Amino acid sequence: MFAGRYEYTIDDKSRVSIPSKFREGLSTNYDMRLMLTNLDGCIVGYPYQEWLNIQDRTSNYGSIKKEARAFLRYFYSGITECPIDKLGRVLIPQSLKTAASIKKNVVIVGMGPKIEIWAQEQWEELVKKAISDPDQVADIVSELGL
Repeated sequence: MFAGRYEYTIDDKSRVSIPSKFREGLSTNYDMRLMLTNLDGCIVGYPYQEWLNIQDRTSNYGSIKKEARAFLRYFYSGITECPIDKLGRVLIPQSLKTAASIKKNVVIVGMGPKIEIWAQEQWEELVKKAISDPDQVADIVSELGL
């Protein structure tokens, strides 16, 4: 499971380092491949084995709503297998960077079984919105049992 927030810079060859804590989790529990795609305004990285679970859950999408099928087409079309190199970096495809508005500075966030890569500016906006209403935050904390 992945947790935490780390700030990095994408190099000139579109590579970004994966936090060492995340690499440890990948090497212990998975192989060193991430399946990257766009989701919710960022790039999401699933360990290969987690991706296989997602494929199993969504493989019979012919019986779901038209809108869900359209979303799955978008979701699957972005998938790129990205091995982590010996220096702990992953190559981010240009199409994913563009869709997530990523230029140089990123925030890598652990979200349980997946990793999110956000453009730093987008991340800062997300955090502002998420904590802007203290009453709403209190309700969410209560609802989640935190």
